[in-house]
Amino acid sequence: MRRILALSLFCLGACLLMRAQAPTTNSIAKDALMSLHAEGTFEVRNSSLGADDALTSTSIGRFGLDKQFQGSLEGNSKGEMLGAGNPATGTAGYVAIEQFTGTLDGRSGSFALQHFGTMEDNKFDLLVKVVPGSGTDELIGIAGTMSIAVANGKHSWKFDYFLPVHK
Repeated sequence: MRRILALSLFCLGACLLMRAQAPTTNSIAKDALMSLHAEGTFEVRNSSLGADDALTSTSIGRFGLDKQFQGSLEGNSKGEMLGAGNPATGTAGYVAIEQFTGTLDGRSGSFALQHFGTMEDNKFDLLVKVVPGSGTDELIGIAGTMSIAVANGKHSWKFDYFLPVHK
């Protein structure tokens, strides 16, 4: 019993010592963020994907996304979308995640976008956000939200985003 107590106290002391020596988040200055805006258009191809085990015997549809972005965002994205409801009656919902790769205002890299959309009485409510921690290369640290509009069969986007200012 004394051995277990002594070993426990030793481990606790070692953990406290290691924690005291580790830098805290308060001592590390975060980079300032630049607020930026971009916009453009995109073309999208949806392809029906077979139901996986989780969706078998449900009315949830599964689709592959393949987008080509033009404008301040140049490149492509691939992703997956799940949808349910009845779009023909103006009521439906979807979630999606896609990985963009290309350039944003001349900065190269990739990042993921997460979608949450509903339609009720033919009115859309859509939230598209950058997945935290998904930025790579010159887009590391990116955050932001995107709006999407569809008019006459054409898709356009506006993107308010933030990038760290490196010193």
